[in-house]
Amino acid sequence: MSHDDISPPPPLPVETSGLTKIYHTGRNRVTALNGITLHAHSGEFVTVMGASGSGKSTLLHLIAGLTDPTNGNVKINNVDLTKLNDAARTRFRLKNIGVVFQAFNLIPTLTAEENIRLPSLIDGGEKNSSAQLDELLDLLDIRERRHHRPDSLSGGEQQRVAIGRALSMNPALILADEPTGNLDSANSETLCKLLRTLCDQQRRTIVLVTHDKHVASYGDRCVFLKDGRIAV
Repeated sequence: MSHDDISPPPPLPVETSGLTKIYHTGRNRVTALNGITLHAHSGEFVTVMGASGSGKSTLLHLIAGLTDPTNGNVKINNVDLTKLNDAARTRFRLKNIGVVFQAFNLIPTLTAEENIRLPSLIDGGEKNSSAQLDELLDLLDIRERRHHRPDSLSGGEQQRVAIGRALSMNPALILADEPTGNLDSANSETLCKLLRTLCDQQRRTIVLVTHDKHVASYGDRCVFLKDGRIAV
């Protein structure tokens, strides 16, 4: 079964404008992001690099609608997430965005298959047919591990389950925050090739945060952040 059998979702461009995030801790004021304007075209693989504390993860969380900006906006397919209330934003994210974190965040009592199906269950239905699920498991090369719980899976397998969960609602946009951070070099390479395939063959838009230059090299272009700004 080829990797492009899964029906690709419609194209989904991403645009941020003047995106700023300021945190207040006591009397301290920390500017995590300072006026970020960024475009990711439909079907483009954009990587984001920068030193620790440069604002990479904050940017990804703002694009995902997981936190509110202090100023600026985030538009995905011309929908301004900053104008949506929490419930509407959550629904939009569930149906359009797949998020992958460094920590796998799998439910330990559920099998690999059950973890992948979780977003569909949250959505109130069985979006994935058995054939679609089998196809996804084949794409991730974990079909033989479908009934295993996370504690019996390797780190690479757990991350592939996490990607399967992110893909289960067939999102057009994938956001990945240091997805190779807990993986060895071989599994990192496998993951990068998988993400590249999702972009090339299924035209998914990908924004990936990393500190690893080799991982960043899989993207179409790389954006560097420094002190909350895009470095020129």
